[in-house]
Amino acid sequence: MEPLTLVLIVAAVVSAACWILSLITKDTSWVDRIWSIVPIAYVWIFAGAALAEGKDATRLVIMAVLVTAWGARLTFNFARKGGYTGMEDYRWAILRGRMKPWQFQLFNLFFIVLYQNALLVLITLPALIACQYDAPLGVWDAVFAILFLLLLLGETVADQQQWNFHRAKARAGGRFGEGFVTAGLFRLSRHPNFFFEQSQWWVFYAMGATAAVTSGLGVWGGAINWTIIGAVLLTVLFIGSTIFTESISSAKYPAYAEYQRTTSMLVPLPPRRRSPVVERA
Repeated sequence: MEPLTLVLIVAAVVSAACWILSLITKDTSWVDRIWSIVPIAYVWIFAGAALAEGKDATRLVIMAVLVTAWGARLTFNFARKGGYTGMEDYRWAILRGRMKPWQFQLFNLFFIVLYQNALLVLITLPALIACQYDAPLGVWDAVFAILFLLLLLGETVADQQQWNFHRAKARAGGRFGEGFVTAGLFRLSRHPNFFFEQSQWWVFYAMGATAAVTSGLGVWGGAINWTIIGAVLLTVLFIGSTIFTESISSAKYPAYAEYQRTTSMLVPLPPRRRSPVVERA
């Protein structure tokens, strides 16, 4: 069986399971629970296919190991926040309250289940390019692998800083600082973990593109090939999700508007000067 066919079959089964479970449990976070798991399986399917065909699968094995490290870290972070204990993403509950039941069920089927599961396939397809082009490793493979690990480290640090803040906030009875984390990497970006997450998949795309370029393809079809759609759609998803999340934070925390004004949304940048506080007579 072709590896892409097998990936699509697995994705179809996972999608059906997520949808059915969401109907049975009234919980729409099932895609969240498999988000960090199924991409590992998909990339290893491509790596296994290359090995079975007798190709030099070194690049694909490296890609699969990197995605496995990504998934293990993300799974750990999701688990310690209670993601596998039946806790639903609070944003889905808010959207459910804003929609009619039939509208939310359509949103659940087409966006939460089908779109996001399709996206999980799309972001792994640079591995298909690497599987198709049996090209030797080069300097750029090492550069991108190291960059992936550095971004993984950055996301680990950001998530740990956020975890530490929320634990301190819980110990303080829910009132701590301005109510949201602003220190560490969050001083440079309102969502540094989101930035590192997206960047890892852009680097993953670059690793697949490197295989095509090394095989003799040029800019079009090589450096820029059709699998870029996965990284692009992931970025679109994160930006949309971030805007929605921040609308909730802005309504909850009065100081959040000033944080938005002074701090970059995604890309870590030096913070802008805060507005002076004018004392009333």
